[in-house]
Amino acid sequence: MTLQFLLLNARPGPRAPSTLSPPSPPSISSTPLAPLFALALSCLVVAAPAMAAAPAGNSVMLEELTSTELRSRIEHGATTVLIPIGGVEQSGPYIALGKHNVRAGLLARQIAQALGNTIVAPVVSYVPEGAISPPAGHMRHAGTISIPPAAFEAVLEGAAASLRQHGFRDIIFLGDHGGYQKNEQNVASKLNRAWGKGAIAKDARAYALLDYYDITQSAYVAELQKRGYSNTEIGLHAGLADAALMLATDPSLVRSEAMAHGAKPGVPDGVRGDATRASKELGQIGVKLQLDTSVAAIKQLLQRHQ
Repeated sequence: MTLQFLLLNARPGPRAPSTLSPPSPPSISSTPLAPLFALALSCLVVAAPAMAAAPAGNSVMLEELTSTELRSRIEHGATTVLIPIGGVEQSGPYIALGKHNVRAGLLARQIAQALGNTIVAPVVSYVPEGAISPPAGHMRHAGTISIPPAAFEAVLEGAAASLRQHGFRDIIFLGDHGGYQKNEQNVASKLNRAWGKGAIAKDARAYALLDYYDITQSAYVAELQKRGYSNTEIGLHAGLADAALMLATDPSLVRSEAMAHGAKPGVPDGVRGDATRASKELGQIGVKLQLDTSVAAIKQLLQRHQ
């Protein structure tokens, strides 16, 4: 308002008469108000991002909070924490290597938001994927990263113990890949035995939420079959089910155009299934099943151990 008023009321200084052409209106830069205009404009430019920024303290993601914000959230009842587990593995020529990491992180965020008073720890990205040398399974394809099962379990154990130390009382593993579900169970059992003997163990527990993954192998497959898709098409890895879930969570990780017009990959390419007819809509069925099943299962776990 002040800037507009000043500009509207500005008066040009006297000019020497000219017989060649009528006088031109003064430019802003030729008036004494130029510095004021520049200052006001710079203030507006600097202020714009600040006005658009969202309050980070409301996030459910641990990495997006400060230590002080997290401590306050725990003190006010946010004592449940999810540890999403992904992995870096090949999924053929049309699905990116980080599919499990992205899906685990996105779904964990939505599960935490639905539960309330729940925080999401960073995604565990390094997981067992088979022998490295000589390579076996997914390790035969570029980009897959594998670590020994003992190292993986040690990471989960250390992460859970750290979170317990800070005041979390229900620590839940969410594994997006089938190969390490048993490892999650091993760690949860080991921690609960140890914590049962600890000084602050009376209300701290670890859980391996197998329902999160199992539903994609049972009810989701059944829903796809109802819609006319065969088991061969749905696939066991990088097939229709896998691609559809990815399209529903982060379509940028699916090379849809290449998949529609390129060659159909097979087992030698690291693919078991046919993703050609995958769609976001089919993936949303699976995502909803994962979210609803996980939220219900976690609520039951928490009620059982109150």
